[in-house]
Amino acid sequence: MTLPMGLAIFFTIWWIVLFSVLPFGVRSQHEEADYAPGTDPGAPVAPKLLMKAAITTAISSVLFAALWWFMEHP
Repeated sequence: MTLPMGLAIFFTIWWIVLFSVLPFGVRSQHEEADYAPGTDPGAPVAPKLLMKAAITTAISSVLFAALWWFMEHP
């Protein structure tokens, strides 16, 4: 696998995993009953995006390593 192909595959895996991880642990303003007037009650209170990006990177790295091993060792 070439470097550009590997980066493209990792980038694709990363985005798919991110969209899978984003909903975990999110509480809406409506559920917390503490929201600012004029905002959407369904907006998240604390999305914790940096933590989710780190988790996404870890999961994506494991998946990419497994894919790379599978492709290089048939």
